[in-house]
Amino acid sequence: MKLFEAGSLWSYRGYRLFWYNTTIFVIGASAFPIALAVTVLDAGGTATTLGLILGARVLSAVLFAPFAGVWSDRLPRKQVIIASDLFRAVLVFGMVFISAPKLPHFLLAAAVFLMGIGDAFGMASAGAIMPSLLPEDKLPAGNVARGIVVRSATIIGPGIGGVSVFLIGGRLTFLFTAIAFAAGTYFLTQIKEDINSDKKAREPFMVEMREGLRTVWEISWIGAMIVMASIQLMVVLAAENVLLPVITRREFGTFTAFALSAAAFSIGGVISAIACIKLKIKHQGRFCVLVWMLLVITTLALAFPISQSFVVIAYLLAGFSVGPWEAFWNSAIQREVPRELQGRVFSIDHMGSAGLMPLGMVLVGPAVTLFGEKEFLIGASIFHVLICLLVLVVPGVKDMKMPPKTS
Repeated sequence: MKLFEAGSLWSYRGYRLFWYNTTIFVIGASAFPIALAVTVLDAGGTATTLGLILGARVLSAVLFAPFAGVWSDRLPRKQVIIASDLFRAVLVFGMVFISAPKLPHFLLAAAVFLMGIGDAFGMASAGAIMPSLLPEDKLPAGNVARGIVVRSATIIGPGIGGVSVFLIGGRLTFLFTAIAFAAGTYFLTQIKEDINSDKKAREPFMVEMREGLRTVWEISWIGAMIVMASIQLMVVLAAENVLLPVITRREFGTFTAFALSAAAFSIGGVISAIACIKLKIKHQGRFCVLVWMLLVITTLALAFPISQSFVVIAYLLAGFSVGPWEAFWNSAIQREVPRELQGRVFSIDHMGSAGLMPLGMVLVGPAVTLFGEKEFLIGASIFHVLICLLVLVVPGVKDMKMPPKTS
């Protein structure tokens, strides 16, 4: 099949333009953390300072997610994404000037905190805009193709950021990022978004916010899977994020295994997402949860770090756990949730997924001290599997669709 042949994924102009925007945005975004780290550390900051600044972005994204969801349902989603991208572009452009060594770090932290607000609005609208760009049968492939770009940034991002910092320095890398954020919005302005279907009279702001929460509660499989992921990310993913660099550095005397493992995890996710699109999965929800159990390979590999190769291969296999979610989760929400509510549901999903991660990272150190490193990692692995088995009994999880009500 030709790339732009009628009926192919890339024949839909709106989606194609949105994919171009995503690609340009993540190229710029991939360089941002490297530039920020170099700027903070060169200005005399410590790892703690950098952690607090990065945490400020996550915190604001979580706090403002419910508000972002309401506005992404009230306004044309492409306009919300354009505004959030340009807002972040202005902030990063300002960092070129406020990142001077003599300026206090709180100015940089404030700018990063505001960037998190842009993240909240951008994420809510990006998931909700897809049904207006693609027909339902193309949504899984469209979500995967976009997800591959985002995930690839975690593989090539450090390289892009490192090269940029080496060639033009940290402060000018901020300028490169700002230009990328702004340039991608050109493609969004060309999109003709279908915003008239499923419209209804608007309720007061807080009523609409509660309506989003009520939707997640009433569609029990969505609420259950968000809660599951939130708890597991706080325990398992937070543990491996914190302990992977610590353990690999201690055991192997280098950060090579750390970098390779992170890249291998992303590669595994891409491979499994593509495979899921090719496979005919009857019970997609059950498949997602069962494959999600593979995430325990990370914590078990860290509990028993036999060799660098063993850890890297373990992370590659563990990466398969996220592929089904990229292939089916967004598509299921886009299929099952009324379009006028999708922005709020996606914002709650983002808030739940990211909200407890910082707390988990803070608690990893005390947990290791209390239980012991290996014991904690094994316990986290068992906890992960048990939560997966528990969520499978919730109605609707098996097919990511509410079962028909019986009379």
